[in-house]
Formats: sequence, C-alpha cells, structure tokens
Amino acid sequence: MPEPRIDDAFRRQLEGYSLTTAHILYRMPDRPLLLQSYLWQDYDVAPKFPKLVEFLDFWDRELDGPIHSVEVAHQKMIAAAEWKRVDGVFRLN
Repeated sequence: MPEPRIDDAFRRQLEGYSLTTAHILYRMPDRPLLLQSYLWQDYDVAPKFPKLVEFLDFWDRELDGPIHSVEVAHQKMIAAAEWKRVDGVFRLN
C-alpha cells in the first residue's frame, strides 16, 4: 500500500508558514498623483516575510509604478495547541 502523501500547503503550515496578505498601494507611472491598489497573497514566514520581501524587491527592480505603502496581514493557521501527534486509533464497533 502506498504511503499517504501530505499536501504541500499543509506541510508548509506545519513548518511555520502562514497565509500572508499584502495590500500594496503604488503610484501610476504616467499619473504620479493617482494611487492604484494591488493585493498579494502567499504562504510566508512571519515576522521577516522573506517571500514578500523577494516580491517587493522584484517590484522595485522590474516594474515602473513606485510603491507608496504596504499593509501586511497574516494568520497562523495551525498553532501548537491545535495539532498534536496521535500514537493510535481506537475504534468502537
């Protein structure tokens, strides 16, 4: 019987990743007085958020619209108190 495969998103959550959302306001390249909104979402590790920092570095390097502000929200989906190892299964009838 094949070994059960663990979902990649679940495995990453067990490794400390959490769902992270960044609301990015940036200036339009041709109209600098106008702000545009962009939402970015991925699994990342708080509090340093390396994947978000990598994305923002890409933005600065490759895109024309300068970033005005970034708001970050994250939610740890699995905490130590919510998950524990089970050594056995008990069945009734």
